This record gives sequence, C-alpha cells and structure tokens, in this order.
Amino acid sequence: MKKVVTGIVFLICITWAQAAPPIVIEITRYGAVGDGKTLNTAAVQKAIDECHQQGGGKVVFPAGNWLSGTIILKDQVTLQFNKDARLLGSTDINDYQNLDPFTDGLGIDVGWALLVAVDAKNIGIEGEGAIDGQGSKLKEQQIATDTRPESQRWGRRPFLLRIVRCENVTVKGITLNYAAAWTSHYFQSKKINIENVKIVSHGVAHNDGIDIDGCQEVRIKNCDVISGDDALCFKTTASTMACSNIVVSGMRLKSNQGAIKMGTESMAPFENITITDCYIYDTNNGGIKLLTVDGAHLRNVQISDITMVNVRTPMLLRLGSRLSVFRKGKDTQQPTGTLENVVIKNVKAQAAAQAQLMPPSGILITGVPGHYITNVTLENIEISLAGGGTIENARQQVPEALDKYPEVKTFGPLVPAYGVWARHVKGLKLVNITLHLDSNDRRPAFVCEDGQNIELANWKIPETTDVPAIVRLENVEKAHIHNINVKGTADALVKAEGNSKGIQVKKNKTPNIKYMLRQ
Repeated sequence: MKKVVTGIVFLICITWAQAAPPIVIEITRYGAVGDGKTLNTAAVQKAIDECHQQGGGKVVFPAGNWLSGTIILKDQVTLQFNKDARLLGSTDINDYQNLDPFTDGLGIDVGWALLVAVDAKNIGIEGEGAIDGQGSKLKEQQIATDTRPESQRWGRRPFLLRIVRCENVTVKGITLNYAAAWTSHYFQSKKINIENVKIVSHGVAHNDGIDIDGCQEVRIKNCDVISGDDALCFKTTASTMACSNIVVSGMRLKSNQGAIKMGTESMAPFENITITDCYIYDTNNGGIKLLTVDGAHLRNVQISDITMVNVRTPMLLRLGSRLSVFRKGKDTQQPTGTLENVVIKNVKAQAAAQAQLMPPSGILITGVPGHYITNVTLENIEISLAGGGTIENARQQVPEALDKYPEVKTFGPLVPAYGVWARHVKGLKLVNITLHLDSNDRRPAFVCEDGQNIELANWKIPETTDVPAIVRLENVEKAHIHNINVKGTADALVKAEGNSKGIQVKKNKTPNIKYMLRQ
C-alpha cells in the first residue's frame, strides 16, 4: 500500500510540474522605473537572469518608458512588451557592451547593441510595445566627445537588436524604432521566426532594417520596414556558416538604400532562399540587389511576385572580386565566388525618373573577366522607365570595378542599355520582358558584352525612333532571339559586334526595322 501511495504522489507531482504555468516576471519587481529617465539596465538584467535560473518563462515590460543600456537575453526567456511599453536605449554610448566584435563591409569595427543574445536557445521578443534606440539623440551626445570623422565614429554606436549564434528565436509583433546603427542583426543563428514586425528606423547613417548574417532555417513574414539603409539584407560576415534555407513573404519595404539585398558582406554562401509577395516603394538605391564580392557562392535563389513603385534602378546582380575579410584573425581571404541558378519572375517595377545612373536603366547584371554569372532567368518582368538616352550614351564604356564596393553607382555614370545591361554572363534567359518609356531612348533595350548562351524571348519593346539597334551583342557566343515585338523604328533588331557568333534571330514582329541581324 505504501508503494502505491508513493507512486500516486509521484504521479501527482509530475502532473503538477507539467501543468505549472511558466514563470512570469515583471521588470518592476527588481526596481525598474518607467519614467524614461531612470537607467534600468541592472533591474531588467536581474529579471532576465532570475527567469532564466528558474527554467525560463516571460519577462514583462508593462506600459511605460524603460531606459536602459545593454541587456543580455538568456536561454528559455521571452521578453514580452505590453501595449504602450517602450524600451528606450540610453543616449550615453558608455552604457553599451560589444559581446561579439566584427568589421562591417566598410571596414568599420561594430557590434555594440541595446538588446543582445549570444549562444542562447529558445528565446523570444514579442508583444504590442516598442524598442526605441533614440539614435539621433545618442549621436548628438556622442559627437560632443568623439572627434573622429563620422565615417569612423558611427561604428561605436549600438545596434538595436543582436542575435548571435542562437537557436529557436521568435521575434513577433514588436515595433523597432530609430536605431543608432543597424536595427536588427541575426548572426549565425538557426530556426528564426520573424513575423509581423514593424520597423521605422532612420535619422542616422547605417539604419539597416533586418540583417540576416549567416543564418539558417529562417522564416520572415508580413513585416513592414521603413529604413534609412538597406531594408532586408542578407550578409555573411564570416566564411563558416551560410545563409541558407530561408523563406520570406509578405514584406512591405521602403529604404534610402536597397530594399532586398544580398552580399554587401559575402564570405559564406547564400543558397536555397525564396522571397515572394513583396511591395517595395520610394527606395533610393536598388529594389533587388544580389551581390557576391568576397568569395561567396550565391545560388538557388528564387524571387517572385514583387511590385516596385518609385524605385531607383530596380535590379542589380553583381559577381565581383573585392575579397574582404570581416573578422580579423578568425578568417582568411577567399578566391572569387560564383553567382548561379537564380530565378526572378513576376516583377512589375516603376523606376524613378531620377536615379543613381542617368539616364536611368532597369537591370544591371555583371560579373568580372574570367568569372561569369551563370544560369540566371528573368521571367515576366515589366519595367517603366523615364527614357532620355542618346546615341553617345549607347556607346558608354562601363568600368569593371573588380575590387570595388558593390553598388549601382560603382558602374556610373550610366550604362549603354535602358532595359537590361549584361556583361560576363553565361546561360542568361530573359523571357516575357515588357518595357515602357516616358520619352525616346536611343540606347538599345538590351546590351550584352562577353556572353554565352543568351536567350531573349517574348519581349515587348516600346516605340522609339532613330535607334541604331534594339539589341546589341558584343563578343557573344550563341544567342537565340525570338518573338520580339518592336513598335518603333530602328536600323537593326540585333547588332552583333566583336567576336560574336551563333546568333539566331527568328519569329520577331518588327515592321519598322530594316535588318533583323547586322554583323
């Protein structure tokens, strides 16, 4: 009988333990004051540490303005921000820690943060409240004592959120505002879910929205980002872990730089990434930018169902040879990488009339000599452009810029095609491309320099006049150009120059063009 009773008591204890609610700790328990003036770093950290030590649960920020320096999130802890709760970043730069220093793509030492987790598991940040870095106020106080040029001093300013080598991370519902540098940075972490997050972060330089840096098994859904720098950016600042198995959907993006970007820092691969159903607007430096310049392999990327409104230069694809190292002493320089097996489809873009390159162009695709961008497909692409290109513009020589920072302006002052300009490419397939012009443009709709196995199919070309060629191929081997519908006049549909050969031109609708192919 004693054994039976003991067993029953044991089972009851087990059942009670399983049913016990998770630990919930309000930060006020440890003396936090929500007046926006009291520094609460120690009080908030005590609440997180206690929750962690008791096995995990929630640390709650009630309504109020909670001022703090660096807070370290621990295993099994979720931070819950109730309605009208705001975590405010201290404006004293000395209140911040850097738990994982590194160098960014501009060569600046960075890594300080307001809210940081390192080597943690099962963590979360959620709720209806907000985290506000007070970036502009912090900068004002910083420059009173830091006399270095702004290009050097900005790196000392803290990110808003940093997740470093963590697993099972949820960031949901929260609003992230006005970081002093990058807004959110996820580094070499796995199983990340970012959902219904709103970011409004601008006012100081380098206000990236969401930076995914060498992370895997990532889901990003239904976020609204207004950023001073890149809105959604994939990086690999170390060579040891790829950005891979990532799904993004339902994003609304506005940026003073790029909206969707991969590869400003690019040492490890970007692979198996899918991005769908995004709205990009009022963006100043590229709608979609896929870059690998530090040795990374960028491959198996699919982007679809994208709308762009008032975007400067809708697309840039760049394989380059800058070959920087961002974690000194921990990484070594790599050889030039690859950019291959990319599909971008179902894109409708209204390009801004004023762009980085003038007159504007829609899409730039370029490798470097000896390193080709390979097997890229663009399908169902519609772009509206200002036009204005001249005969002289049509012969513009574009710098190779082998080791330069990868940006649209790197290839300025302009490129010789208004629609798509491609160089050092193999297996480029451009299908169902529709172009619109607000004014005459005497540049070709498409120019390819140093290409192999190029296909253009089902293009709709707007009316232009006094144009030497609709398509120009320079040193291109094997090109198939068919079902091109041209409204305007031109001397030639295709002008093949240099050592171009194997050019097929068939089934095109060109009633006002003299020659189908001139060589």
